[in-house]
Amino acid sequence: MAVIVVGGSSKGAGKTALMCGLLAALPEFGWTAVKITTHAHGKPEPVWEETESGQGTDTARFLAAGAHRAFLVTAGRHDLALQLRQLLARLGPGAHILFESNRIMAHLEPNLCLALEADPRIKRKPSLRMLSHKINAQVALAGHDFVSAAAPPFFHLAELDRISAPMQRWLRDHLRNP
Repeated sequence: MAVIVVGGSSKGAGKTALMCGLLAALPEFGWTAVKITTHAHGKPEPVWEETESGQGTDTARFLAAGAHRAFLVTAGRHDLALQLRQLLARLGPGAHILFESNRIMAHLEPNLCLALEADPRIKRKPSLRMLSHKINAQVALAGHDFVSAAAPPFFHLAELDRISAPMQRWLRDHLRNP
């Protein structure tokens, strides 16, 4: 089971686009993509599976980008652990999961944690603190693809939904050799 968490510094940072880029770049894993939110989206249950691909919702975008399954998990501060247990029970053992969430880090240890950095002038999410000590790589939108020599590595992407070749190699190396 491979698990990647994509977190971000702010709302609108591009986490969904980065998730879509990862789904398209790593199809061999047969990912289940999960968006975790505190906001009600009018779904009938807190763990809801998307079945239609498209561009209308984040979960539909996940399917369009190559996810085998996509879920929206709506959970408040105190019920995320319960919703996560329900989701994992539905998926069964061995599922490869991409999570779009900062808060999930309080409930699991992923193989990789990617932190998306947005414009520093935008108000930062308080939940970003949950990622800070577990980040394996940082990602930011830039004018062109390049990697900053840093620890952890900092991948700059011209487009968040298109993962650069160096980042793809780094991801595969780290997922195969955790």
